Amino acid sequence: MVGATITGTERRGKYLWLILDGEDALLAHLGMSGQMLITSPDVPVAAHERARFTFTDGGHDLRFDDQRTFGHLMYDEGGAVLPSPIAHIARDPFDPLFDQSAVVERIKSKRTSIKRVLLDQRVVSGIGNIYADEALWAAKVHGETAASSLSKPRISALIDAAREVMDAALVQGGTSFDSLYVDVAGSSGYFARSLNAYGRAGRPCRRCETPIVRE
Repeated sequence: MVGATITGTERRGKYLWLILDGEDALLAHLGMSGQMLITSPDVPVAAHERARFTFTDGGHDLRFDDQRTFGHLMYDEGGAVLPSPIAHIARDPFDPLFDQSAVVERIKSKRTSIKRVLLDQRVVSGIGNIYADEALWAAKVHGETAASSLSKPRISALIDAAREVMDAALVQGGTSFDSLYVDVAGSSGYFARSLNAYGRAGRPCRRCETPIVRE
């Protein structure tokens, strides 16, 4: 990467990449606790700093910190449009080219549980455990329901619910459960206050007031 120029950024699902000289890519996955941080060059190496990139213009550095080491960085030659390691990852519901009708068809063809399908990044990307639970609650679909047994309109409504839930979470900075989950300014997300299903075992359902059971 020595001498390369960052010319753009892209994202697919939970992956993001920096475009280098319009041709190559630095692919990143934050994992559970990874962070891309822009810092002053005189900031000392942090305990969980895994990589640091410096720039010839004398400006700020780019750091990759990751306490739990589930995240990773990968250089991909010729991967500016779509890095080869994630060519199998499906588009996410926020992608302008996301084909909802085609995704509904794929989900309908699956005989496994609908929650497992939502978490399959080869079918639809970007939906994690928290937001799958929240989307299922919002759409009134049980997670163990066989995907193939759902009607196409109901599957489409579930995708809409996932998009709406994630959009609401993004506005609130995401869901932070501890001090690791912060943005580049060190601020925590507060969507945890709005969760209706995830992490609410034993508490009354906000729709019917029946205590929520964890399975």
